[in-house]
Amino acid sequence: MSLLIDASKLEHNILIEPFGDSAIVVRFGNKIDSTIHQKVQMLANYLEKHPFPGYIECVPAYTNVTVYYHPFIIYESYKQTINNLSPSALVKSFLEEIIEQLEEEEKRENCIVEIPVCYGGEYGPDIETVAKHNHLTVDQVIDIHSNGEYRVYMIGFAPGFPFLGGMSEKIAAPRRVTPRHLISAGSVGIAGVQTGIYPIATPGGWQLIGQTPLKLFLPNKNPPSLLQAGDIVKFVPISEQEFLYQKEETE
Repeated sequence: MSLLIDASKLEHNILIEPFGDSAIVVRFGNKIDSTIHQKVQMLANYLEKHPFPGYIECVPAYTNVTVYYHPFIIYESYKQTINNLSPSALVKSFLEEIIEQLEEEEKRENCIVEIPVCYGGEYGPDIETVAKHNHLTVDQVIDIHSNGEYRVYMIGFAPGFPFLGGMSEKIAAPRRVTPRHLISAGSVGIAGVQTGIYPIATPGGWQLIGQTPLKLFLPNKNPPSLLQAGDIVKFVPISEQEFLYQKEETE
């Protein structure tokens, strides 16, 4: 890899900026968009496969990738090659060249993950609120929610928590005025135009419409999250009997 590249060759909407003294943020845009997120995933996948000396990790989000590195290792690795460039400037140069040369084959193949959900009742105590807010029946809410395809844009907030895009605005609903002190692991909720799944028991203010028997946070596995950024989620309605059976199987 050469260490310098003409940054003018990069797309005009790509910004590469320092984030403290040991990280850099690569911004591909400023809106939630599947094409932008595809570029996010391509860069993240490339860096995981081809780390440069001093690379620690990268964290993909909706529209950007944050790249963490060891400044001292960067300096020691390249001090004989390039003079008068800071570790941050060197990493910025690496990233500019990688982005310029990225090919479509670096894109991670999307994995489709089916998530079984028992909707309503004690598992989805807010589903009637969501239905009423949108002038729908509970069955219509379930039908709309379970017939969508949702892209995992990033994992965060809690270990294994997927931020999903693609929910129909027909079932959008505001957060609860008073958050719950404890929400069961596996609970499926709606907040605004987003839907998500609580991987662990935690406080939260999303409107709960159902629950999955699957475990999303798997601390003894690598990676420890059932879902990964870029995955496509499909929700599958199941009965309470099937929910209890699958939950017992996963314990």
